[in-house]
Amino acid sequence: MNDIDQLASQLQPHYAHFNVANRLLFTGHSHQAWPDVALKGVEESFQVAAGQVDNKWETAFKKTEILRDYLRGYYDDPDGLYCQGENTHQLLVSWLSSFDLNEKPKIITTDSEFHSMYRQLHRLEEEGLEICYTEGHSDALASDIEQLIDSKTAAIMLSRVFFESGLINQHLSDIAEIARKNNVPLLVDDYHGTNVVPLSLRDAELEDCYFLVGGYKYLQWGEGNCFLRFPEGCALRPAITGWFASFSTLDDPRSPGKIEYDDGNQRFATGTYDPTAQFRAAKVVAFFEEQDLSPSVLRQQYLRQLKLLRKQFLAQDFNAKLIKLYHRQPLEQNGGFLALRSPYARTIRAELMEKNIYTDARGDVLRLGPAPYVTSEQIKTVITELSKVVNRLQP
Repeated sequence: MNDIDQLASQLQPHYAHFNVANRLLFTGHSHQAWPDVALKGVEESFQVAAGQVDNKWETAFKKTEILRDYLRGYYDDPDGLYCQGENTHQLLVSWLSSFDLNEKPKIITTDSEFHSMYRQLHRLEEEGLEICYTEGHSDALASDIEQLIDSKTAAIMLSRVFFESGLINQHLSDIAEIARKNNVPLLVDDYHGTNVVPLSLRDAELEDCYFLVGGYKYLQWGEGNCFLRFPEGCALRPAITGWFASFSTLDDPRSPGKIEYDDGNQRFATGTYDPTAQFRAAKVVAFFEEQDLSPSVLRQQYLRQLKLLRKQFLAQDFNAKLIKLYHRQPLEQNGGFLALRSPYARTIRAELMEKNIYTDARGDVLRLGPAPYVTSEQIKTVITELSKVVNRLQP
């Protein structure tokens, strides 16, 4: 039994509801299967609501703290604060509303951002903000950003792992230093990095940066478990703010003075939400710990899987006009999925779906994302089926 299958065979029995042993699920970069214990979390949420009624929130907040502790451990970030949100877009908008965009209307980003950030910034550009798009995959990314910074710059916003190529942004520490020197806040979208590419914020000198984290992908927490990581001592005052951002002042008399914010984790929070997701995710955290799925174990599994995927793909010797690798960089510089370029990407995805093979296509990029429970045989089968589909295409 090879290393891939040793871990995958250990895990597969625990994902019976998602039937991972008998399905070809290769959208792990988008939505991973949940372990069976997640259902127990959903059931617990209902029982707590039924038994405790409105007093359920104390228990729900404890579940959220379990998720925060996991993220602090993952990022080697004991002093970081983590605001829980329904999705990263809500948190991104709350964060953006902290700045005087009339006084400083420039935001620096890249041309390689995921839809949530790109769409919102592009829409704000229509309203008069100056959005500067640098080339995300440029070797000169840090210096390009430095040249764009001026007194009108409100923020820098970009990804750690680019969602199309899977490549890891190699310049974050340099960009953070440039941002720090110019007193410009840096927001990092880490939805495609969390739980697949280990990161110590202390070692990388990123402790004063802001990070967007989502549970839908590599964390296996499902929807509704997103976080904005922000540094201790943060004094930002988001204009878009809900009552959960100042729980400690709810009993204070209302006054015409400035709106208050709690000093803790919820500075960027909105209001009432469905806490079922946190009950579910807390069970997954415990499961990962029981299975010894440490950051290094997970990283090694993804790298082994990606290397096999790439090897099997190259062995097919595809016509490059039909399909080719997005890049040939060492996979140590890659996140958790293999990106393939093809003018027929969406057609290929649709035909694979007819075979009950789950993949993902955006534009001309087909993405194959394994997960820790995917076996080497499943990887080989997917590439074999991909070959059958591609070889029917006409260049």
